[in-house]
Amino acid sequence: MSDTDGKKPLGLGGAPRSGQVKQSFSHGRTKSVVVETKRKRVVVPTKPGAAGAAGAGGGSTSLGDPSKRPAGISDAEMERRLAALRAAKAREAEDNERRAIEDRQREEDRQRRRDEIEAKEREERARDEAKRLKIEEEERAARAEAEAKIAAAAARKADVLGTRPRSAQPAAPEPKAAEPAQTNAAPTTSRAPANQQTTDDVNRNAPVGAKPPLSQRKTDREREERERDRNAKNAKGEDGRRVGKLTLSAALDGEGGRTRSLAAMKRKQEKARQKAMGFGNKPEKQVRDVQLPETIVVSELANRMAERAADVVKSLMKMGMMVTMNEAIDADTAELVIEEFGHKAVRVTDADVEQAIDTVQDRSEDLEVRPPIVTIMGHVDHGKTSLLDAIRKANVVSGEAGGITQHIGAYQVTTPNGSLVSFLDTPGHAAFTSMRARGAQVTDIVILVVAADDAVMPQTIEAIAHAKAAKVPMIVAINKMDKHGADATKVRTDLLQHEIVVEAMSGDVQDVEVSAKTGKGLDQLLEAIALQAEILELRANPRRSAVGAVIEAKLDVGRGPVATVLVQNGTLRKGDIFVVGEQWGKVRALINDKGETVLEAGPSVPVEVLGLSGTPSAGDTLNVVETEAQAREIADYREKAAKDKRAAAGAATTLEQLMAKAKADQSVAELPVLVKADVQGSAEAIVQALEKVGNDEVRVRVLSYGVGAITDTDVSLAEASHAPIIGFNVRANASARNSAHQKGVEIRYYSIIYDLVDDIKAAASGLLKAEVRETFIGYAQIKEVFKVTGVGMVAGCLVTEGVARRSAGVRLLRDNVVIHEGTLKTLKRFKDEVKEVISGQECGMAFERYEDIRQGDVIEIFEREEIQRTLA
Repeated sequence: MSDTDGKKPLGLGGAPRSGQVKQSFSHGRTKSVVVETKRKRVVVPTKPGAAGAAGAGGGSTSLGDPSKRPAGISDAEMERRLAALRAAKAREAEDNERRAIEDRQREEDRQRRRDEIEAKEREERARDEAKRLKIEEEERAARAEAEAKIAAAAARKADVLGTRPRSAQPAAPEPKAAEPAQTNAAPTTSRAPANQQTTDDVNRNAPVGAKPPLSQRKTDREREERERDRNAKNAKGEDGRRVGKLTLSAALDGEGGRTRSLAAMKRKQEKARQKAMGFGNKPEKQVRDVQLPETIVVSELANRMAERAADVVKSLMKMGMMVTMNEAIDADTAELVIEEFGHKAVRVTDADVEQAIDTVQDRSEDLEVRPPIVTIMGHVDHGKTSLLDAIRKANVVSGEAGGITQHIGAYQVTTPNGSLVSFLDTPGHAAFTSMRARGAQVTDIVILVVAADDAVMPQTIEAIAHAKAAKVPMIVAINKMDKHGADATKVRTDLLQHEIVVEAMSGDVQDVEVSAKTGKGLDQLLEAIALQAEILELRANPRRSAVGAVIEAKLDVGRGPVATVLVQNGTLRKGDIFVVGEQWGKVRALINDKGETVLEAGPSVPVEVLGLSGTPSAGDTLNVVETEAQAREIADYREKAAKDKRAAAGAATTLEQLMAKAKADQSVAELPVLVKADVQGSAEAIVQALEKVGNDEVRVRVLSYGVGAITDTDVSLAEASHAPIIGFNVRANASARNSAHQKGVEIRYYSIIYDLVDDIKAAASGLLKAEVRETFIGYAQIKEVFKVTGVGMVAGCLVTEGVARRSAGVRLLRDNVVIHEGTLKTLKRFKDEVKEVISGQECGMAFERYEDIRQGDVIEIFEREEIQRTLA
């Protein structure tokens, strides 16, 4: 049975092309398969004229056959598609026409350049030809003159001898047709007249019919060879190439020299073509302004001059400096090299790298109104975060450990009237002074929150000082007005002591009575903020490079270094390259206060920035620069300057000061600790709080602090220093926990700064020496002194006051002067050893390792009590 089984093979209609394909299988099996190929349908585009005529017909005819139209396409849609197609064809025709015009212009320019080059070449050839003809004419005249002199000399000689053979008659001048050959042979046969003179003389002296001598035959042979060389040279064209057919005899008897290869001829043709196209001209050397620091590496100098490093090294070696391209040279030497290469040296210092930061003043027409930045400040637990939650309709307080704010937070709120306000929430605890100072420096308006039931407190006074130092206006928000016993008048009166006069007392500082719990007065507070912002006329340019302030920074496990930035001017976009403090980076992502990823952040917008090279310090300024090289250079310069500053501070200490400090430290006990926190601001606050713990006898020494999880490096440092590790809102990873367990390093976790400071105080208090207090318990007078064998000198005493105890300490007084202090070796009543003897009784006492006792001495009996001290 055949493969087709008598059936017609399947096809796609039309006129297919059929054939057979042989398939091979395993074990030598084969199979023939009938296949057919459908030719590809070729769509011929409609001419623009035909399309226009079809479009002009209107009606259903211009839209084509509805039966061939794709399903679901209406007439209007079809009309739009056809219109778009016609517009595209029209644009394509315009582009083709424009390209054709540009091609014609380029061709005309090339032709004009070729014509100019050919004209120059023709002029050069004409000048060369005129010069050649002039030289030939001078040579012909010189030869004619020489021949005339020779002929005259020969005639005179013949007249003298009286014989002039017929064969030696002067030859007639050559015809004009032979002159070109003589002209071409002139340079080669310049010595021919002299030889000819000798030959002619011989010929004239020889008899008629005589055979020419050997020297004459040799001269004739040389003349023939020179003539042959001259004819071979004339067979070449102007460019030195052979003209005509190359025969065997011409190849053997011709030039006999080396001919140019085919590759050389191709190179020559290519040079001529490039010269005709105008590509052969070397570009003029570009003079550059080379920025020259105090020291520069040779390779970097070559890059800035756009010269080869090998040429720069060669120039330095000529000056006597044997350096390589990776070595640094001083500015004076580099300036000589720059001048030698024809460039201009521009001296710069390391601090000039900061000039890459844009400091251009914005024009007034580019400035636009921006939202105000409002910082909420006040004493701890006066309701700052609760007030902000009421405005934002959020609940941040529940997420804070201990119900107190320990981080600085940035939020943007939309007011009921549609305007935007950026809020900064600062901690109120005493340890977060630097955070409050940063908030006051970047803000436009400060809201001073004072609890109506608590009035002005220490951190309230500190917030007032920060606001005055930053010279920003203040709005007083009297909170907790819903509580029983709230007294707003007392708050206003207390503020008078700090030169804060509110409007209710005829001052210029706005005050609003609010309640975060009930929402009372929130609208009036927002209106006061809007009014103050309108008075300040806050404006910024959103179309310039961004400038911002780092509010907070942290090291996230999954995202790396993260900085909370408040944009102050310009617009920060994803992909921008920036430098912040000693760090730099490229914006990888921007996250707003709601946790949403955004592409850009304008003025007064707080965002989290990802993509930093390291964790910056809170309070650093963020500046956007143009290139990564600039950002890296600025960051390296700042890091180097900070190191130099720290080194200079250490180098300024003299040896005497070091010795004095070491001597003073001998009596001071230290408690070393390592601090790791979740954010940079918290770490700084903890370090500042711990530095205040201690007195003249004991102090806390922070060996290291940073942000992020506790690592093996921290554990190793803590083990070497015998210090505990303090983790604030961070944890140790598994490897660090195992390492700490093996090495016996203590790791303590905290989430509230109160507990952390209290525990450190308690630990530092344990290093304090206990206070020893003495309590006098009695006096005894020596009546008699005895010497007892095996005991020594024993004093017979009468207890005159108090009680004498065996375990107590004693002092021996002689004429009211202490001559010995020690302990009792024995205390006896009669012959019995007793623990104590009361007043009015007699007893025997012996001192430990002291026997110089006399009658009439007084024994003072006391007890010592050690009292453990604590740090205040």
